[in-house]
Amino acid sequence: MILLDPRNYPKLKEPLTKVEINYLFAQTVIEQKMDGEIYVDDLEQPSSFYVKHSYGMALLFGKTDNERFNQSLVKYLLNEEGKRVAGEWLQVFPEDWNDRLNELLGHKIQEFSKNMPKTNPENNTNVIRSVRVNFQFNREKYTPVKPNTASNLRLVQTDANLFSEVKGTVVPDKFWRNGNEFANIGTGFTLMHEREPVSTAFTSFVHEPKLELGIETIKKFQGKGLARYTCSALIDYCLENNFEPVWACRLENTGSFRLAQKLGFEPVRNLPYYQLPFKNSQKTDQKANSSWSSLVGLYYFYKI
Repeated sequence: MILLDPRNYPKLKEPLTKVEINYLFAQTVIEQKMDGEIYVDDLEQPSSFYVKHSYGMALLFGKTDNERFNQSLVKYLLNEEGKRVAGEWLQVFPEDWNDRLNELLGHKIQEFSKNMPKTNPENNTNVIRSVRVNFQFNREKYTPVKPNTASNLRLVQTDANLFSEVKGTVVPDKFWRNGNEFANIGTGFTLMHEREPVSTAFTSFVHEPKLELGIETIKKFQGKGLARYTCSALIDYCLENNFEPVWACRLENTGSFRLAQKLGFEPVRNLPYYQLPFKNSQKTDQKANSSWSSLVGLYYFYKI
């Protein structure tokens, strides 16, 4: 695996178009709209690709039979050098990559179980495989959600000022470099309780004509249907501006899975989803630990 210079990222634009699963996060890195890293098998004529978004999502695609690339890939996936200190989740395309990973990793792949702890022990060396669902929006099944005027909540558009005030694991400042870029390229809607943002739906990735939704509701306001309301506002924005709303989540995330269908999304594809091991140690700096805490919430709540 060879780290690619950002000046050569355009080499991946054409190969990426052959990927048939949701790849907006990888496209965001390739187009340098957000930070990340790209690894390839060859600098001049790459044919195997590994794209990692700064938030911890990764896409492996291209040729599966490059043995030299695959040898270094195994070391990377298993974190044999101990450099990975935060969560990372991998999708692959084509499906042949799943068979190849079974061959390369063997018994190091562990199937996800709901009984697993929500932390990653320092000595964990396995790759955990779960299922990620890609949805397709069906406009005929979508019904806009009307606001509850008695709820003492007000809906506002998320601007550059509110950008940094929305707190949580799946929030705009985890997916955009700054508030100005978000306001100019993306959009979002936030429910306010007095001066506190309590639920938000926002553009996590956008590449015309597709716009992927990110969602967060703070804990004390969960279970009140607020996510459905804020998501509905963003879906309405998509329909008014000719964007196709995009949704994806883990199969085991029943809250997100059910909410998607209430909003008119239909599950169309189940994909293996690989959580990579990392070194989670008390010796790790606070920034890395903070990143892991954020990604744990993401993995078990909504987006990842």
